[in-house]
Amino acid sequence: MRALVVDHSAPGRLRLSTVAAPEPGPDEVLVRVAATSLNYGELPRGDDAPQDFVPGWDAAGVVEQAATSGRGPAAGTRVVTWGWSGGWAQLRAVNTRELAVLPDQVEFTQAAALPVAGLTALRALRRAAVLPGHRVAVTGASGGVGHFAVQLARLAGAEVHALVGNPSRSEWLTALGAHHVLTGPDQLGSPVDIVLDNVGGEQLGQLIDHVRPGGIIISIGAASGAVTTLQPYQLVQAKISLTGLQAGGDTGDDLAHLVALVADGRLTVGADTVKSWESAPDLAADLVARRIQGKAVLILD
Repeated sequence: MRALVVDHSAPGRLRLSTVAAPEPGPDEVLVRVAATSLNYGELPRGDDAPQDFVPGWDAAGVVEQAATSGRGPAAGTRVVTWGWSGGWAQLRAVNTRELAVLPDQVEFTQAAALPVAGLTALRALRRAAVLPGHRVAVTGASGGVGHFAVQLARLAGAEVHALVGNPSRSEWLTALGAHHVLTGPDQLGSPVDIVLDNVGGEQLGQLIDHVRPGGIIISIGAASGAVTTLQPYQLVQAKISLTGLQAGGDTGDDLAHLVALVADGRLTVGADTVKSWESAPDLAADLVARRIQGKAVLILD
């Protein structure tokens, strides 16, 4: 089968290659992948990624072989899947606990953009225990995780403050449900209850001063790549909680919830960048440079 593999000598450290097909375990289905997506955290940006490794957290397609244990969907079922690797290939073996069945009205390109970004946003808001009336700030709001977080926070009844580096994305974020679109913490005005931070760096240090006493900061990314300098007593004096979150594992129920929101028209998948997987190296460069709005999706053709 064909797959995108790590190649440290290739542009974007990725190349299309021929590799052995995966051998599914008893509780795994074999999925023929139709579409996958790119996430910042899975890109091979350093020499630590093994040569010829097949990355890929997100993938959507059709079950080609059901699990021999009898668990999970039958062959021919449309599904969306999550895993720590193997999504950037024509065939993926995935545990039946890490997938959800797709309704007919949800396209593969929509579904492929959901798993990591949607799960991270959903689980971060759940960790923060967002309630109606909470003031929630989302940094990197026009990115993959951010644009889902804006919508899910709005659905939870929160007042949503979307922070972006590019003000031209204001109209899009407002349409997704943001009450306010800002370019810096100094524009927040009143303190917020919760921060979902995708950016890190200097901005995170500044945001602490705009969180109410007893508030919560969920760190879910560091897209800025910059060093984050914090003064411990910024947290101590105001009794602010700072916690990190990485979504993954036992994702089936949460994936089904997200898919249902998409099917009902309550959650929009920002996947305006949809290209052949031949374009993966160029899209990876655009993602690192933060030139992608929403998610970048690859079609396996």
